Amino acid sequence: MDPWLLAVSAVAIVMFMTLIWVLSVAVRNASIVDVFWGPGFILVAFLGTFLASGDVIRRVLVLGMVLTWGCRLSGHIGWRNRGKPEDFRYRRFRANAGSSFWWRSYFTVFLLQGCVMWVVALPLLVAQDASYPSFITGWDIVAVVTWVTGFVFEAGGDLQLMRFKSNPDNQGRVLRSGFWGLTRHPNYFGEALVWWGFGFLALSVGGWWSLISPIVMTVFLVRVSGVVMLERALIDSKPEYRAYVEETPAFFPRILSWRRFR
Repeated sequence: MDPWLLAVSAVAIVMFMTLIWVLSVAVRNASIVDVFWGPGFILVAFLGTFLASGDVIRRVLVLGMVLTWGCRLSGHIGWRNRGKPEDFRYRRFRANAGSSFWWRSYFTVFLLQGCVMWVVALPLLVAQDASYPSFITGWDIVAVVTWVTGFVFEAGGDLQLMRFKSNPDNQGRVLRSGFWGLTRHPNYFGEALVWWGFGFLALSVGGWWSLISPIVMTVFLVRVSGVVMLERALIDSKPEYRAYVEETPAFFPRILSWRRFR
């Protein structure tokens, strides 16, 4: 792994997150950082495609996978958040920080997420910078299958939830069918699988150490900013959710629940 490529990607991420921070100050909404999470990885993947020296097939494969995932995620979050106020997580940060939030958010929100982005993006650069092996390995196949499975869970879950919420009759209710009948958070589970897919791509070229990326993402999704934080809000706001918790696993799908997918 070329240290120069790692340094360039770090500088690019800092510049990118700084621009997004300036925009967030102008519109007084730190939530926009979520919309630009996917494009940040697209930037890294483009850098790897044109600056890395690895096998061209693997470079293009990584870029295509990141483009597909990043554009879909950014578009979904942007559409979901249109016309809505700042997310409750950032409103809480803003309230605690007071008038200093505008500059403190640069470090506690944007640069912090930039650091996480750089660590999580490691398998992308590792896979793109490796010239050996130049052929498709078993790990590459496992990687693609894992990534596709994760993408289907994430995109499918988001689509089902969006359709469910668009029906006024479902106001205050809980979606308990489809992907949401298998796990309470199919989008988070899918997101984790997507990054394990990228991790396996890096593993195919010997970059075992970059598996820190999917490990970090999984921990964040389950224990930090994903399942735990969202569950607290849902239990308080939706009476049906307690029953949903008792019958549906939080993260890993229960195979015996596939009959509830229909």
